[in-house]
Amino acid sequence: MHTPLRQRHPGPHWLWAVALLAMAVTLAPAAWAQKEVHPTMKVRDLPEVLRAQWNQTRPEMQSTSRCAAAFDNYNDYDRMTLRCSIYIKLGAEGARRAMRYCEEDREKKHIHAPCKIVLEE
Repeated sequence: MHTPLRQRHPGPHWLWAVALLAMAVTLAPAAWAQKEVHPTMKVRDLPEVLRAQWNQTRPEMQSTSRCAAAFDNYNDYDRMTLRCSIYIKLGAEGARRAMRYCEEDREKKHIHAPCKIVLEE
């Protein structure tokens, strides 16, 4: 006589898979909507010289382009910088590069204020 094959019951492994899937679906939108992780400033808060530089650079910029600026005061033109990462595929990478370029310039020019990502109004 033939004995039936033992039926496999789904074990607790499928519960883990469902739990992971649920967590991924829940957390994914938060990751997609993540804001800038670097400090930011508005274009209107830039000194006039840096704002003019921003306006000159703006036509070349894409949605993923980022600029970072640092300055100690609005009158010392030798101690301010605006550095941009324009031709980049990811906004987060553009922000990292702009911050790195700005930090390098900030050290050379002995600017005390931190670099910040520049945001449009």
